Amino acid sequence: MISGVGPRLRALRTDRGLSLTALSAATGIGKSTLSRLESGQRKPTLELLLPISLTYQVPLAELVGAPEVGDPRVRLAPKMMHGHPAIPLTTEAGPLQAFKMVLPADRIHPDPKMHEGYMWLYVLSGRMRLILGPHDVVLGAGEVAEFDTHLRHWFGSTGDGAVEFLALFGRQGERIRVRG
Repeated sequence: MISGVGPRLRALRTDRGLSLTALSAATGIGKSTLSRLESGQRKPTLELLLPISLTYQVPLAELVGAPEVGDPRVRLAPKMMHGHPAIPLTTEAGPLQAFKMVLPADRIHPDPKMHEGYMWLYVLSGRMRLILGPHDVVLGAGEVAEFDTHLRHWFGSTGDGAVEFLALFGRQGERIRVRG
């Protein structure tokens, strides 16, 4: 990549019909420095490449031959969890797994369960009813709950609409660590 900068610079200059003297005047970079850049005898630095990029009206990435950036979208395939679609946000196995989930408005009949692990819930939209041991609470958008899943628990809708939330699930002993 870096080794190709000199030839790219020379090609741009000659394609535009500029002399080293004219490019030096336009960029404020010495003629001998430009010549050494083009021949590969001078290491290209941001300090040198930026004025050249601006003069040629060419993105810096093009000057250094940066690879094309692919499609930035992440395509995650939903999977079923407890009868509801969940979109895994973590793609590799590890101590913590993250999911985005949506529970329908009709998930209102509690059926508390317990199992290994630790869970953290963050409500994005809607109102979530959480039953955790003896507690029966309602979480709104922006609210968080965390608990050991050895406690009997259930979460669903209050019946007012769907609930969209993020869930982090960890094996037993794996807890969320929040730093302020």
